[in-house]
Amino acid sequence: MSDTMTEGVVAEWLKKVGDVIKPGDGLLAEIETDKATMELDLDERMDLSNFKDCRLLYIGLEKGKAVPVDSIIAIIGENGESYEELLKGDASKSAHAETPAPATTADVPAPAKASVPIPPANVTPAVDTSSIKAEIIGMPKMSDTMMEGTLVAWLKKVGDVLKPGDTLLAEVETDKATMEFELDNFLDVTKYNPCTLLYIGIEEGKTVNVDDVIAVIGEPGADFQSLLNGGKTTSAPATTTSSPAETALAPIVQETKAPENEEVSNSDARLKASPLAKALAKDKGINISEVKGSGENGRIVKVDIDNFVPTISKPIEVSKTVPTPAPAVILGEESFEDIPLNQMRKTIARRLSESKFSAPEFYLTMEINMDKAMAARVSMNEISPVKISFNDMVIKAAAVALTKHPKVNSAWMGDKIRINHHIHVGMAVAVEDGLLVPVIRFANTKSLSQISTETKDLGGKAKNKQLQPKDWEGNTFTVSNLGMFGIDEFTSIINQPESCIMAVGGIKEIVAVKDGQFYATNVMKVTLTCDHRTVDGASGAAFLQTFKQFLEDPIKLLV
Repeated sequence: MSDTMTEGVVAEWLKKVGDVIKPGDGLLAEIETDKATMELDLDERMDLSNFKDCRLLYIGLEKGKAVPVDSIIAIIGENGESYEELLKGDASKSAHAETPAPATTADVPAPAKASVPIPPANVTPAVDTSSIKAEIIGMPKMSDTMMEGTLVAWLKKVGDVLKPGDTLLAEVETDKATMEFELDNFLDVTKYNPCTLLYIGIEEGKTVNVDDVIAVIGEPGADFQSLLNGGKTTSAPATTTSSPAETALAPIVQETKAPENEEVSNSDARLKASPLAKALAKDKGINISEVKGSGENGRIVKVDIDNFVPTISKPIEVSKTVPTPAPAVILGEESFEDIPLNQMRKTIARRLSESKFSAPEFYLTMEINMDKAMAARVSMNEISPVKISFNDMVIKAAAVALTKHPKVNSAWMGDKIRINHHIHVGMAVAVEDGLLVPVIRFANTKSLSQISTETKDLGGKAKNKQLQPKDWEGNTFTVSNLGMFGIDEFTSIINQPESCIMAVGGIKEIVAVKDGQFYATNVMKVTLTCDHRTVDGASGAAFLQTFKQFLEDPIKLLV
């Protein structure tokens, strides 16, 4: 009932079981969609005059319950008909929250004409699958934000035996990294003797939702096709049940037809042009082989002839007595490239859109004097086993400041606010495909040298797509630093369910005034983005004041 509707709620039934439904009086229920509460009028969806005495025979959904689109909510038909056969074998679609008694039943019911109004049920006899020694493998959820995955490479082929300790099945690209899918982490393969890969259900490079079928494992000869059919029989027997080892994805072959009106030369090269384009080229004296086509498969069309500019092969002769400038020849070509979204970019788009349009954000910007921080960093790096960066100092200062302002280290949980007692600082890292946020755990307890070692290790893993879920899960606060790119000041979008994210600009030398005297100094601007549902302006400002104190006098970080 709307273009974005995926499920609906019966807000009110307007008929009860046994009620007569006549043409012109087909209002069945009020349905709450994702956009409005609307009336379900059967007159708009079917011809009620097909039934001589049309009744509401069955209600399959309680008022107030939600079900997916196309789930069975009711059955209508002629008075006295038996409708039970419509529900057999289709329990997955039927919402059996309420099963009222059918309308009056005759002693000998007429041939069933009852129907499911929206849509008709697709009924197949059920099959008992409990004895089948096989099971379906779905796309695993390999990160907390993963909603779909791309099968990068199969590491086993149909017919391969899977032994404990040797169950690497595939490489899967999630929204954050490319990871190995190892069955040992999900199930016990020893319950099948021998455990064999019976079926592959997705090609390499394809993307499916989490839990969608990607493979079937089990014992050789198992009737896995019944599992794939959802416990229903099929009209045609599966071609792979006799020899599971031969089961594999059939190659997709597309027959390519040459476009109509295509001119073909004696060589392998083909010149594709519409009849109108060829006629125009002839009239204008244009060598059509020099024209670049913009149509499908490079086909030359009328607009290509109209816009064609011939290449100048020799200088234009101009009179010596009357100089005439040569007309400007503008050579150019409109073009673009469509780049398919990878899993990381899809998740970035989804999560940041959710954050931007659900959290009431506000921003606090503060300027920090970095003279002492710059001097302290020089001294620290003289004795530190690893090079300490300004970003390491920012993470440490933020972590220690969070210990004094726990409201900023909080999360919006929908029906409650969670104050985190641990401090895990996320570090935004730009990678080729987007953005990752590895986590420095218990950052307030670690020294600057430890933080520096960890940030370098996690940053390298992020850029090489080697991060694991433990590396990116659980952050309570995030720092995004673009100072190294020459950015003075910017704002960031909150990484929900966190309450805050801090955007850090570069250190800039400026001229300041003190006691009427000009002097050079170094400043850095930071902007704190806050979720107003959890953090008020005063709380955010107090946190920034403490953060400023730590960086303007870094010795406080060491005590």
